[in-house]
Amino acid sequence: MEEDWQRDLEHWLEPYLQKLGNKTRRRMCPAYIAGLIGPGDRKSIQPMAARADALSKHAVHR
Repeated sequence: MEEDWQRDLEHWLEPYLQKLGNKTRRRMCPAYIAGLIGPGDRKSIQPMAARADALSKHAVHR
């Protein structure tokens, strides 16, 4: 069930991701948006990265 909403989100974001010129931004955007709308009280990037397997602290600090 959890994977369904993530797949739906990625499908919904597809036209927007195509407009992002930067490859890293295109890759990170779905995880960032999922972090914003997902569970958890803190919505800053480090707590979201800690909750999301798709993000690593190394990628966040680039």
